Formats: sequence, C-alpha cells, structure tokens
Amino acid sequence: MLQSGAARTLRAALLAASVLTASPALAQQEPSVDARLDRLEKLVEGLIARLDADAGAQAQTSAALQEIRTEQQALRAEAEATGQTTRTLTARQAEMSDKLIEFSIPAGEGFRMGKTRVTYGGYVKLDAVSQRTSGGQLAGNSILRDFLFPSSIPVGGRASGFDTDFSARQTRFLFKTETDVGTDHKLNSLIELDFNVTEGGNERVTNSFSPRIRHALINYDNWTFGQGWSTFQNVTALPDSLDFIGVTPGTVFDRQPLIRYTKGGLQVAVEQPETVVTARNGSMVTPGDDQIPDIIGRYNWSGDWGSFTAAGILRQLHVSTDDLMGVDDAAWGYGLSLSGKLKVGAKDDFRFMATAGDGLGRYIGLNIVNDAAILPDGTLDPIFTWSGFSAYRHVWTDRLRSNIAGSYFKADNPVALTTNQVTDESWNAFANLIWNPVGPLNVGIEVMYASRTLEDGRSGNLQRVQLSTQYNF
Repeated sequence: MLQSGAARTLRAALLAASVLTASPALAQQEPSVDARLDRLEKLVEGLIARLDADAGAQAQTSAALQEIRTEQQALRAEAEATGQTTRTLTARQAEMSDKLIEFSIPAGEGFRMGKTRVTYGGYVKLDAVSQRTSGGQLAGNSILRDFLFPSSIPVGGRASGFDTDFSARQTRFLFKTETDVGTDHKLNSLIELDFNVTEGGNERVTNSFSPRIRHALINYDNWTFGQGWSTFQNVTALPDSLDFIGVTPGTVFDRQPLIRYTKGGLQVAVEQPETVVTARNGSMVTPGDDQIPDIIGRYNWSGDWGSFTAAGILRQLHVSTDDLMGVDDAAWGYGLSLSGKLKVGAKDDFRFMATAGDGLGRYIGLNIVNDAAILPDGTLDPIFTWSGFSAYRHVWTDRLRSNIAGSYFKADNPVALTTNQVTDESWNAFANLIWNPVGPLNVGIEVMYASRTLEDGRSGNLQRVQLSTQYNF
C-alpha cells in the first residue's frame, strides 16, 4: 500500500493534471508537448513499478514524484497563459491521471477522505447443515440450526430425524479507518457487522435477516474504547472450524463494551458488567443492577514457538430488585484462563484453553449456566465452573488442511437452589477437511458430535454434518 505522503503527492499531481489546458500556440508545438508528455508517462510508469514492488519505497521515489509535479505545473502555467485547450494534451493528461488513480487506490485497499484512510473487508459464507438430535425435535427457528449452542441441545425427548438447513447468516462485513494525527499518535477505528442471531425474513421466500453490530472500536495509541472481544477471551487460540465457534462448551466467548489499555504483552481492561442469576424456579434472570465493571488483566507471550496467554478476571455480582423477591446482595466472582497456540513442525499447530472460576457463567460456552444462585437467606452463591478445549491442525498440502478438536464444560451447581433441571456438563468433538482451491476461497466438510447432561441425569446429543464455502475479501 502507498505510504500516506506518497499518496498525497500523487493526488496533488493528479489534481494538476485534471485542470491542465493549452493554447493554439501549444497546438502548433505538438511535437514538443508530446515529447514532454512521453517523458512524464515514462516517469509515472517507472514510479508505479517501484512502488508496486515495494510498499515502503516512498523515500526512493520522492525525486520522481517531484519531477512529475514540477513538469505538470509548468505545462499548466503555459496553458493558463493562453486560456485555450489542446485536445491531444488534455486527452493524454487524462490518460496519465487514470493510471495514477488506479495505482493510488488499489483494489481492496480502500480510499482516502482527507487525512483518513478507509478500508473494508470480511467474507461471504454459505453453510449447509444436516443434523439430528437424540433428545427432541429442534424448532424451526432454533439457534442450534445455525451453530452449536450447548444449552439448546434438547434432552429427554424422542430422537429426531435429520434436519437440513442452508444459511448465509455468518456472512460478515467490516470497515476500518486510519487517521493521520501526527507521527507520535495513532487513531484507528473498526465497525463490523454480520447477520447471526437476528430477526429477519422467513425461509419460505426472503431469508432477509437483519444485520447486527459485532464490533465498534476506537483505538488511540495504547487505548481501546468500544465494543469488541472481551480481554478475558483469547481469539487466537480458537480452532479452524466450519462451525461458528467450534469448541463452544470449552471456551471463553464474549463481546461487550470495554475500555482497555495495552502495553507490549500486558492488557488491563474494565468491561461491561452483567450479572446473570438462576432464580429459585431454575429460570434465568438478568436484573441489570450492576455497580462495578468487570476488571480483567491479561499477558500475552509469543515467539517462534507460538503464543501463550494468561488472563484473570474479577467481578462483582450484584442484585437489588423485586424481580427476585426483594433480593439485595453482592458477591465476588473470579476466574483464570490459560490458552495458547503452539507450533508443531513447519506448518501444524496445537491450540488449547483451560478456564476455571467462581461466578463466570455468562463468559463460558455462550452462558451454559448462570453466574450465581440465591441462598435461602436472600444472598448470592456464585456457581463454580471449569472448562477447556484442545485442537490440532494438520496441513496436508498448500491447498488442504484438517482439524480435530474436543471441548468440555462442567458446573458445580447448588442443585437445592437451582433445581436439577440446569446443565451439569456438556462436551463436543469435531473433525474437518478444508480445501483452499484459490487464495481467498475455502471449501470444507465437518462432522461434529455434541452432548449435554442435566443435573437430573437426563441427556441429549447432536450429530451434525456441515458443508461450507467461504470467500474472504
């Protein structure tokens, strides 16, 4: 990509070219003008070749840029002195300008608005899923039809047949901006959208699902403000899966508003609090009475061997509401998560995560269990959980790779407070084969088995085959 200074100079040259005019006197000197334009065109072609070969070649080409600008200004001055136009001159300048435009805004590299560079990206993805559940028939609008959602696996019912669904809801679009605020500072932003877990048209006719916000972030130097992945989550460790998450029961997974400071491998953040309580009848309640943000510290190590992350969290769980029979109490939750991605050989890797803590409910496995239950005296009892996953990726060839992974979740529910109808444990395993026929395109097949068990011993499982095609841009 062009450096910002070079891009601005090219735009100045382009502006000069776009207003250039010439007179009959210049028309009588067509060979002289043509010769000068030939020279300019050769300079432009040479400059483009150098910059295209090396995005950091601004220093090497500044003299050529200045020469182009000076020559164009001279031609412009001659034209302004006569007030007339020369068709040949105008046409050839326009042709040269088109070359500058094409090079200064390469496909996929965005565009500039003043001091801000705007880029975009994302992917288009089609999923074809066929699955059956042993504990009951899935509803037509069940989220489990789109991706693995452990707490939605049916239990206790009759086995279903295979249900097949096609979906493009994981398709994603993002905007990024980079604003020049001087050499001592960096100011960036990110907005990302997809269509998962939203309302929309029916499958009979339109399938027109509404977009939703995933990320909305501002980065200023070491500071991050906005909505994004929780600092407690290590996205790098997630396996290469066709399912939206893959190892859902065993992973930390949360996006939320936050303020984060990063210095080298250290990250410290305060993030949105949200206490989720299991009422005495086993139902989930989110009172919204939180007072103190969740506090997270994290450190990342990386090297030729891969990467490793340690993250800790401290939370105040707080309820003060009539929704829970006048409960008014606070309790502390905490947790530790260790995760990483380790290189194995030249191309393979091993990925893992292990997490344990009290009152972590909503952070694990898409809120498989809640943060706390209510003791008879009206106080909160945080629920202890532990979870983890491991995954191995093997690269067969430059165009073919496979992944195998498994995950596990376990909760220490106080059954006397939550009833025995809540999830006790959940686990899953999957294997896939992904083909990369051309650079940005992936085509894959994945088989998955997932299970959920309640505290009363009832269980249900899911067996799934998924075909996916994804084009990254």
